[in-house]
Amino acid sequence: MIEVTSLSKQFGGVNAVDDISFSVEPGQVLGFLGPNGAGKSTTMRLITGFYRPSAGEVRVLGKDVHRQRRQVQQHLGYLPEGAPAYGDMRVDHYLDFIARARGLSRAERKNRLRAVSEQLELDAVLKQPVDTLSKGFKRRVGIAQTLVHDPSVLVLDEPTDGLDPNQKQHVRELLRNLAADKTVILSTHILEEVEAVCHRALIIAGGRVRADSTPGELVRQSRYCGAVTLELPNTHEAAAALRSLPETAGIEFSVDNPNRFTLLPTPGAPLFVAVQAKLAGKGWAPQAMSVESGRLDDVFRRITSNDAVEVSL
Repeated sequence: MIEVTSLSKQFGGVNAVDDISFSVEPGQVLGFLGPNGAGKSTTMRLITGFYRPSAGEVRVLGKDVHRQRRQVQQHLGYLPEGAPAYGDMRVDHYLDFIARARGLSRAERKNRLRAVSEQLELDAVLKQPVDTLSKGFKRRVGIAQTLVHDPSVLVLDEPTDGLDPNQKQHVRELLRNLAADKTVILSTHILEEVEAVCHRALIIAGGRVRADSTPGELVRQSRYCGAVTLELPNTHEAAAALRSLPETAGIEFSVDNPNRFTLLPTPGAPLFVAVQAKLAGKGWAPQAMSVESGRLDDVFRRITSNDAVEVSL
């Protein structure tokens, strides 16, 4: 559905996007992650034809975005950063305007306006001017305008920005459902969103791809993958004994609970088994014990640090 090949964009002497390549398959949700200024929004604007690349190309549905831009944009739904809209227009008038601009007939506009209003739960605000809405409702109107012409490809820049937890959950469920017959690229700084919604995560920093993998595979790269957290009354004695295990690479103490600490595993070592054996040998019974699958934020910080190397699985 989307092919990005050796894509670069320069502003003056700055490489905002530097030789990026990736593809997105039909029905896939690709999460774009990166620190501020990484090149996420610029890449999205290149994919949608808003910017012309300095080098490389983007193909959507087999068509070159910059040579066949109008044909490509008929199949694209784009939510820019900030979800700009005409603030003095009523919500229903604004969505109808977008539908007319997309070439929909009167009957099609009526049906699609009803559909997106139900999907985004906008019925209560359809008669209000956009400027009178809360930030959350403005965001939902922005998402609605990307869907009004029923595109096959969605490019969404921070789609849940400004939404409350319930609204975020609703939009995440919507995105999961849309993936059944659409291809979705979304940028976000909310790591839990990537784990909840995305089939793949692409991490960029300094305008370059640093990792391209599934959220699960990225989490397994975390130094917390297989980490064991315990809560014991004899914390210092137990921590010293468990820290000495060859399967333990490090230890972190809780700042909230003086009896809780986390053991970090030596890569590939069966830390949990070793901890269980040591506890049994000492006759210690932990008040609580858990094993972590890993932490995406830990991987993100490592990959986007200045000395990061590219990772592709």
